[in-house]
Amino acid sequence: MLWPRCRAILHPRGKRGRGNKETRISMSEKGKLSLVATPIGNMGDITRRAVETLSAADVVAAEDTRRAGKLLSVLGVKKRMVSYHSFNERSAVSRIISMVAEEGLNVAVVSDAGTPALSDPGFLLVREALAAGLEPEIVPGVSALAFAVTASGLPVDQFSFLGFPPRKSGARARLLERVREEGRTAFFYESPHRIARFLAETAEIVGPDAEVAVIREATKLHEEIIRGTAAETAETAAGRKWRGEIVVGVKPA
Repeated sequence: MLWPRCRAILHPRGKRGRGNKETRISMSEKGKLSLVATPIGNMGDITRRAVETLSAADVVAAEDTRRAGKLLSVLGVKKRMVSYHSFNERSAVSRIISMVAEEGLNVAVVSDAGTPALSDPGFLLVREALAAGLEPEIVPGVSALAFAVTASGLPVDQFSFLGFPPRKSGARARLLERVREEGRTAFFYESPHRIARFLAETAEIVGPDAEVAVIREATKLHEEIIRGTAAETAETAAGRKWRGEIVVGVKPA
């Protein structure tokens, strides 16, 4: 069912009344800002709503324009594209908001893959859009984190997502100590070049009997899930060459 688009009214502190309301800019009066989730590997995971949003956009702001161009080509969509990534984020945010608020353009924002703002650019854009009176449209979909939470087999009634572990060993050790002390499942992104070291440190600091799930290349041809204790997964990691995108789930014993 398609719900009619409505003008959103923000009432500070939950109060209603004359002189005590702020009106968000209506997307029908201005342009529209949409943050769109895209597949992380399997093209069959793209939603119909995502395709419709990308098709209706005047501009696609992409973390990697070449990768986004390939996605749009598969979808049969041709759009003007602009770069929006971590290295130009502040200037790109101002440009995107200007496109929507001043030029009346519909701008769709995509990351390399998955959901914008999850260890990808997006947070600053949403924050600045709200400050400018724009209410972004969120077009949800797949993410490596959501896949890992479901596939890990670890308790997830409560969990933490801690992004990529710090590069410095001291900060990494403190983070793993915090995971051990808090006791709930924690999920990390990690690179193939650092995964063996990270799993060894997890076994040492969180404990050898901690439950661990390593999810690699989710939804892709070589998708793999390795489950076991921290000691077991650390031993497995030490004896192989890793490739692809990796999510690690850790549940202290």
